[in-house]
Amino acid sequence: MSEQHLSPEDGRQRAASPGQPTPGADPRQTAGDERSSGGRSADGRASDGQPSGERTSDGQSSGGAPERATGRLYGVGLGPGDPSLMTVRAVEVIAEADVVAYHSARHGRSIARSIAEKHLRSDHIEEPLVYPLTTETTDHPGGYKGAMEEFYAEAAARLAAHLDAGRTVAVLAEGDPLFYGSYMHMHKRLADRYPTEVVPGVTSVSAAAARLGAPLVEGEEILTILPGTLPEGELTARLAGTDSAVVMKLGRTFPTVRRALERAGRLPDARYVERATMDAERTAPLADVDPETVPYFSVAVLPSRVDADRTPSEGRGEVTVVGLGPAGPQWLTPEARGVLAAADELVGYTTYLNRVPVRPGQRRHGSDNKVESERAEFALDLARQGRRVAVVSSGDPGVFAMASAVLEVACEGPYRDVPVRIVPGMTAAHAAAARAGAPLGHDYAVISLSDRLKPWDVIADRLRSAVAADLVLALYNPGSRSRTWQVGKARALLLEHRAPDTPVVMARDVGGPEESVRVVRLADLDPEQVDMRTLLLIGSSQTQAVRRGDGGEVVWTPRRYPER
Repeated sequence: MSEQHLSPEDGRQRAASPGQPTPGADPRQTAGDERSSGGRSADGRASDGQPSGERTSDGQSSGGAPERATGRLYGVGLGPGDPSLMTVRAVEVIAEADVVAYHSARHGRSIARSIAEKHLRSDHIEEPLVYPLTTETTDHPGGYKGAMEEFYAEAAARLAAHLDAGRTVAVLAEGDPLFYGSYMHMHKRLADRYPTEVVPGVTSVSAAAARLGAPLVEGEEILTILPGTLPEGELTARLAGTDSAVVMKLGRTFPTVRRALERAGRLPDARYVERATMDAERTAPLADVDPETVPYFSVAVLPSRVDADRTPSEGRGEVTVVGLGPAGPQWLTPEARGVLAAADELVGYTTYLNRVPVRPGQRRHGSDNKVESERAEFALDLARQGRRVAVVSSGDPGVFAMASAVLEVACEGPYRDVPVRIVPGMTAAHAAAARAGAPLGHDYAVISLSDRLKPWDVIADRLRSAVAADLVLALYNPGSRSRTWQVGKARALLLEHRAPDTPVVMARDVGGPEESVRVVRLADLDPEQVDMRTLLLIGSSQTQAVRRGDGGEVVWTPRRYPER
């Protein structure tokens, strides 16, 4: 039976008052029970063979003055629902327990108890831990959280009374006790006071994958497990940025989870599993599920992508230009990570392409950094064949990078109907500024010193205009092996309008293994120390370089500008 409060006619014991034997209960249920793992045998030894005396940090005896024994606490994982998936250890612990506790809603039915029912004995003391509320509102002065905290404290006190009386207590938990389980609230309140063992169980995550017959993760894929109660934006970001995922706690959250999957571009791959391994089990493509039919005990699954079908399909092709940020994966956005994982084809400058993890089934097309138009046309042609194409750029793709090149070609006749999307990334200027302090705290201008696509005269005019406006300058592409004179020319021009002691941030390979960030005066800027991997931040008349108490120097530009 799944009811929790049972009469004597049912052949089971009602829960005794904490610390008191149940009337008519087997003598083994008392504090002197030799079978209890925390009890004492006739020779004065604990049931695990340890001598009596002072308890150690895990509640075991360590010698010294005799002390009354306590019972042992067990958190017992029962698996996802099918009783045959209970572990041998779980069955053993229930058989040896004096008290069996389980959580339920106020209707009195306990899924945990129903899973373990055939292993319960008539002489077990049963302790139903009935939640005061689940999804209802409450007039508790502490709100929902306060009501639940009070319930957990009272439940822990009831179990502690049994443990103090020397009884072994098994708290049943669906799935695994420490995986989104109610048991953990008892564990946190009792495990530091009593000998405790957690018996792991098969989680609903593993059960769902088994029922789908689909690998969750393979090789170096990343599995993300999320509660459906997260805000939609957070769910969207995390679903977009992972390889595989399982979203727990559906029920009323299902519409939000479905929207998040759709916004993340993952809905076509999402699967739905309800009550895995139970009698009412159901699986389906998540997009086909009616939200009104979804119970709490259901999960959304994004299986492994390793064997995903990447066959070109008409109408599916698109080009997404992705910003990788200035360096490693720590500055890659979740959206960019998701686009890269979902792409059929990766296109880009070989150096940047090498920063993207290799994934089975994807094709990579590297090229030189001087063939932007050809690269864009190649990517658009792939998309016309039904391929999902990611074109990679360092930093932000719209800042001196591939977004402009792709859109320029995409606006020509043959490619006008190819979908093109731009996914932003952190810029090198912002990364460098963060390392130095806040030099871009006021108005600033971003200028490339490369004269490959525009004449130097244009660059010089723009520098003069920016300096005349007293803007902070972020200078990209200041020099390379074939361009060695622009930095010297720019310094000379700037010194005509700026003080020699104007702070200059020299940031090289920010976020990379050879990162170097130095602050020099404008007059001391050495062109020989600048290369293609360097970005320069030139301060305005208001920019400050200050050495702080720790010896470090920070550069910042005030947000306020003095009135003239």
